[in-house]
Amino acid sequence: MAHKLGETHIRVLIVEDNRDICANIAAYLDKHNYILDFAYDGVSAMNLALTNPFDVIVLDLMLPRMDGLSFCKKLRADANIDKPVLMLTARDTLEDKLKGFEAGADDYLVKPFALQELHARLQALYKRSHGKTDNLLTVGELTLNKSTLQVHRAGRRVDLHPAGMKLLQRLMEEAPAVVERDALETLLWADEVPDGDALRSHMYKLRQAIDRSFDRPLIHTVHRIGYRISEDV
Repeated sequence: MAHKLGETHIRVLIVEDNRDICANIAAYLDKHNYILDFAYDGVSAMNLALTNPFDVIVLDLMLPRMDGLSFCKKLRADANIDKPVLMLTARDTLEDKLKGFEAGADDYLVKPFALQELHARLQALYKRSHGKTDNLLTVGELTLNKSTLQVHRAGRRVDLHPAGMKLLQRLMEEAPAVVERDALETLLWADEVPDGDALRSHMYKLRQAIDRSFDRPLIHTVHRIGYRISEDV
């Protein structure tokens, strides 16, 4: 499903062996800001969790090959992965819930559940794990934390020089709109814009850092006007 540019795409791993439940979850969450992956047993889920930058993991307790408690313990202790885990299960006793939390779960949702509640809990877990969301700029798989000045694309850290950081922040704040060249030059040099096309040099370095290692470019030139950052060409 197409998402609005600039929205935060929350990537969720759904670990559930009941494919009807998976289909219902997918049909509902696809209407919102989610990128979904599915695993139907604990071993497959672990392989996915070790190789993909998920934001939240939704974990059924009763699973083939590796149960949910074992998966969660292994995720925390062996893999040292601290992504939020929402346990999804038919077991509703206090003892079962305590076992889930002791294994490393962050939240617990009992079946049957309302899809609206699942959505709300996923949003809360994501916001909690990312701190103050007002400080987080997101365009597709690219994020910039304005508090820490850390940039990541697809979970991979991107290091930028100060000028590149200024340019990227302005482009992301305005995304998907075009930012005119004059505005970017003023951002970097105020009233003392150097001779030549120094902006183009800085934009080239920014592109190398953001787009070089990926198949799809995010930074686009709008001829004779300026630059924009978006998932669309």
